[in-house]
Amino acid sequence: MSRLRLFTLVLVRVVLNTAHRMIYPFLAVFARGLGVDIGTVSALVANRSLIGAATPFLFPFVEPRGRRFGMLLGAGLVAAAMGLVALWPTLATFGTAMVLALVGKTFFDPSMLAYVADHTPYEQRGTATAFAEFAWSLSFIFGVPAVGFLIAQFGWSAPFGVLSLTIALACLLIAWTVRDSHRPAHHADGIFGNVRAIFTSAPVLAGLSIGLFASMANEVVNLLFGVWLEDSFQLQIAALAGASAVIGLSELGGEGLVALLADRLGKVRASGLGLAANCLAAILLPVMGRTEFGALAGLFLFYITFEFTLVTSIPLMSEIMPSARATTLSFNLAAHSLGRMGGALLAPVLYALGFSFVTTAAVIINLLGIAAVWYVSRHHQ
Repeated sequence: MSRLRLFTLVLVRVVLNTAHRMIYPFLAVFARGLGVDIGTVSALVANRSLIGAATPFLFPFVEPRGRRFGMLLGAGLVAAAMGLVALWPTLATFGTAMVLALVGKTFFDPSMLAYVADHTPYEQRGTATAFAEFAWSLSFIFGVPAVGFLIAQFGWSAPFGVLSLTIALACLLIAWTVRDSHRPAHHADGIFGNVRAIFTSAPVLAGLSIGLFASMANEVVNLLFGVWLEDSFQLQIAALAGASAVIGLSELGGEGLVALLADRLGKVRASGLGLAANCLAAILLPVMGRTEFGALAGLFLFYITFEFTLVTSIPLMSEIMPSARATTLSFNLAAHSLGRMGGALLAPVLYALGFSFVTTAAVIINLLGIAAVWYVSRHHQ
């Protein structure tokens, strides 16, 4: 596909990701604006994640209508969600908007990634996917600070109106520039035929488990690294500020490494190497974490290897069942969510035993992911 079209889609996705990611750094700000405590808004965030995990079962209704339709539907839902809060800033509309926006994102992302895959040879798809995924880190580096500026100048609800208008304009841009090369055919077994095909294919299930295990291993560390830094150095604010910068840079670096290496190494091999490198980073983390600088350097290695693995797995999953490409990618996102949920449940129990138990668990879970990579390499061409 043309670089201009890819660049356009990345810009659109930066805005959508900003709408998704702004909730976390400004959680307390939104809670104050709504007149509720942080726990109430946190519960709304948890609810949207639970609902988001079910959206892949809606995707069979979207995929046969084409990638363009999926992108327009997804972006349109996010625009409507942001506009709802801008016009009626209440707790009820805020909660509704978070669910709508997440559903919209789970329609847009697989449709866009499938569109990129449709128009890019598999041998070059790692690079193209990495460029598409730059939207994730760029939303943190540029989008979230812009949201902070709008809140500081015009109040907590100001970003919602700006995002709604920007995304509405993005929909017009997509409608003007994007054309499907073909529309996926309806499955012979009906609307849920693709879902049935996914759940009865051992290589596809193994591929989905790569993202599940990688996300679970990441989350057992991700959930409690701030607590670890506070317990270790008693420098909560400074350490967490530094850790946030580390995460943003590691995301950008991981995506850059995918652009450089994934196609050269091959997607299956690169996924396995990423998981192995993440194991090594997890082993080194308690050793390097004896000083504040060492802890932040260890976190950088841990996150950059995770991001490399996660982004590399996307082009791999885009080709594992091409007849249901977008639906497969949608279930891949759901697998990541389930992995994060499992990691979040494990993390507090492990941390009570000591941080070395957390990193050991991350290594063991990653080894399960490597086993899944091996299975895919043996049973899928």
